[in-house]
Amino acid sequence: MNDWKVEFTTETSEPTLTIYKPLKPTGSAMVICPGGGYSGTAGDHEGRQVAKALADAGITAFVLKYRIPNDRYCVDKSLAPLQDAQQAIRLVRQRAAEWGVNPNKIGIMGFSAGGHLAATAATHFEQNADPTCTDKTSVRPDFVALIYPVVSFREGIGHDGSRENLIGKTPTLQQVAHFSNELRVTPTTPPAFLVHAQDDWVKIENSILFYEACLRNGVPAEAHFWAKGGHGFGMVNPVNGEDWVPGLVKWITGQ
Repeated sequence: MNDWKVEFTTETSEPTLTIYKPLKPTGSAMVICPGGGYSGTAGDHEGRQVAKALADAGITAFVLKYRIPNDRYCVDKSLAPLQDAQQAIRLVRQRAAEWGVNPNKIGIMGFSAGGHLAATAATHFEQNADPTCTDKTSVRPDFVALIYPVVSFREGIGHDGSRENLIGKTPTLQQVAHFSNELRVTPTTPPAFLVHAQDDWVKIENSILFYEACLRNGVPAEAHFWAKGGHGFGMVNPVNGEDWVPGLVKWITGQ
């Protein structure tokens, strides 16, 4: 069973990036986006524990506490989390030598709504989310891992709460399409690793549609789909006891 405690941080108005350095770095790095429906972040079992496991495997890990969308402290709440994710990738790439990271082996991963953020970072990197940013450092992740992710905001597929928290109760069709990341996959999308259970209340179609979009566009993708497991379980499926992290580590080393 999972060994995790309930921890949920809400109303984050100042983003932070916490590094977990491996004793024997391989050069690969991963920015981790915990989930929480864009209403908060589950920083322990979808953050620190994952970072420690990756660091133990030689992957330099960074837990991103991104801003929670809120009109009180965000100029544009729909862009704030993506701005933070892009800045995290930019910062890791800029300081790669200092942190023992290969600047061409920087990935991003996310859980649930954090998976939506990671998928957005993997499909919206050609334009800065912050229109005032003039830094030309690439914000394209070299690979992406999506763990029981919200990928789509389309009706009947995506998670209504995550959509409402990010783009409001009455989004336009253009906003819905813009943040439905299965529609944004192109041949330049980075390789993807996906984990999802069929009985998840965040519908497995989110991962299936992203996986199929990768296949259509010639993007390498690896998917681990289970019949049971539910949602929010972190590193270990509570039904079958499978830990997907070793498979992710093996996959990363092949990128």
